[in-house]
Amino acid sequence: MRAIKPVKSVLSFSVFLFLMGNPETAKAQEILDEPPAIVEQQLEDLTEGNEDMETEDDGYLQEMQHFLKEPINLNYADAGLLQELKLLNGLQINNLLSYRKLLGNFLTVYELQAVPGWNLDVIRRIRPFVTVAEKTAVFQTLNKRFKNGNSTLLFRAAQTLEKSKGYLLDRNTANNFYPGSSDKILLRYKYKSGNGLQYGFTAEKDAGEQFFRGAQKNGFDFYSAHFFFRDIGIIKSLAIGDFSVNMGQGLIQWQSLAFGKGAEITNTKRQSEVLKPYNSAGEIVFNRGVGITLKKKNLEATGFVSYRKIDAGFETDTSNIIDHVSSLHTSGYHRTTNEIDGKGVQSQLSFGGNVSFSNEKFHFGMNAIHYDFEHSIIKADYLYNKFGLSGKSAGNYSVDYSYTYKNVHFFGEAAMDKDLDKAFINGLLINADANVAMTFLYRNISRGYQALYANAFTENTSPTNESGFYSGVTVTPTSVIRIDAYADFYHFPWLKYRVDAPTSGRGYMLQFTYQPNKQVQLTSRFRYEKKPINFNPDNAFLNQVVARPKKYLRTEFQYKIDSRLTLRSRVELLVFDEKNDFRQNGYLAFIQLNYTPPLKSFSANTRLAYFETDGYDSRLYAFENDVLYGYSIPVFFDKGYRYYVNTHYKLSRKLSFWIRFAQTIYSDKTTIGSGLDAIKGNKKSEIKLQGIYSF
Repeated sequence: MRAIKPVKSVLSFSVFLFLMGNPETAKAQEILDEPPAIVEQQLEDLTEGNEDMETEDDGYLQEMQHFLKEPINLNYADAGLLQELKLLNGLQINNLLSYRKLLGNFLTVYELQAVPGWNLDVIRRIRPFVTVAEKTAVFQTLNKRFKNGNSTLLFRAAQTLEKSKGYLLDRNTANNFYPGSSDKILLRYKYKSGNGLQYGFTAEKDAGEQFFRGAQKNGFDFYSAHFFFRDIGIIKSLAIGDFSVNMGQGLIQWQSLAFGKGAEITNTKRQSEVLKPYNSAGEIVFNRGVGITLKKKNLEATGFVSYRKIDAGFETDTSNIIDHVSSLHTSGYHRTTNEIDGKGVQSQLSFGGNVSFSNEKFHFGMNAIHYDFEHSIIKADYLYNKFGLSGKSAGNYSVDYSYTYKNVHFFGEAAMDKDLDKAFINGLLINADANVAMTFLYRNISRGYQALYANAFTENTSPTNESGFYSGVTVTPTSVIRIDAYADFYHFPWLKYRVDAPTSGRGYMLQFTYQPNKQVQLTSRFRYEKKPINFNPDNAFLNQVVARPKKYLRTEFQYKIDSRLTLRSRVELLVFDEKNDFRQNGYLAFIQLNYTPPLKSFSANTRLAYFETDGYDSRLYAFENDVLYGYSIPVFFDKGYRYYVNTHYKLSRKLSFWIRFAQTIYSDKTTIGSGLDAIKGNKKSEIKLQGIYSF
């Protein structure tokens, strides 16, 4: 190491001179302090890829906010902690750890340019969430962890001001209505001491649910609590209460937020610690029990057990006297009689674990999970349900692996369920040089493969009934230009919901980003999708399955006027099924202004959007700023305007408030929504209040 230190100093000094002397690099150096919009883009891509998916999992936003306050120290962060950023691929992480082991601690963040596979664009994206400092002791006594952390108490209330049909019906005569108030309430307490200790509780009430009366006599409809330790001797993680489990590449279990196709090719590989604390408001995808991870040198072992009451559609077959569950409910709503009757009717016992060996270049793990249910699952007798999850038990088993050789990172997982149906995912990450990164991924998942809480990199929401090949590339030819592209080809060998035949599809994307300086950023994206679906406008006896293509074109411009004001605008066009008589067009445009004065207690942002589509098939989505840890990605269809104003005021060092008002005004509607959610009129207004007390 003595011989290495002089080399280290010379290298760091050379990098510093290069950064200061190269005009393009010096210009990029100024951009490093600009927080990237990558988090927003990832969440928006997730919604566009799974258009009917709703999630209340804000764990990722909580983590990123934590890293903003307490940046990751690159001088002692391990692979698991770096993976939590979801901004680095496996090659970049491995190269950073190898570089640090060879040359010692980093002297400056800009030294990261010397790490193979890293460039200014990568550094710019992670810069707000990392730091370089003297290596500190990772271990803290339990007493210090309980005393030196930070507590936060969050209260949030949201409401749609216009009353929908479910609240206006006469409760004495109606069979189906919303018995509770229209407000949505979230209460959350969390204590966090660095990365070593976290505990807290969450309580939530959805709109329409009762509060301290009726079906919810205990107050909130949903309660959650967690207690999570890290790095206690041989114990790497200890989870008590609610926690999530993530294994392999998501083929058998992945309960944390995971991203799919988009501009970030790093999303092809699932990366996370096996056990993570759970304190989101989502009521479905988590475990409740005990989990522990033990680590000794390169060996790691995890075991967990969970018991929960989950929501389901419960039915009694009077002819055979067989009680069974026809479906598992995932909405988390308990408003109407049917929703309340389905709350917690299915008992679920799950247990499993993971054993793995890892070093700098190689990883191999074995994973298993088993479920026992109180009632048999018997789904409706439709052809697309022929291979669906059924019975009183389920189980999945897999091996996952990765290997790094020079500038190539190979990863994958091979899995099977209790009926021996198979699933495979294998991928390659290649850094051709610091400015070119490529990824290739092949998946082959049999039509009968079933996994309850899986979330792999697939076209389907769940990994089943699919084979496909995906390739993506990111090129940064200069410090101011970035090009992202992907192509994905997939096949579904069996029927799906609303798809009455085996089908094939494909999708492409090309995105160009130009950021000449700290003030200006221009992004243009073209996306094409051709996915078959049932199409029967003439109500024929059999549904015809037709590939109906979509084309998206988006351009977004951002200009930082000064240190306080940032202007942002977007224009997006969509063409659906352009060669058919049922063609639809969609259009969305917005302009947004962010006001964030430095060292001031008040900030705000506002947006005005105009949208016009020919129908629901030409709908569009756009991420909206929200209160801290909250986010909104509304769907836009028909014709109208939408605006919102989001304000934040820091009353003191410990107390902050947020107020958000949003309203959608439709041009030609007299009713918004349908069923119990129908609102008379052409306006829908939403207000959200939040306060956070930190101590």
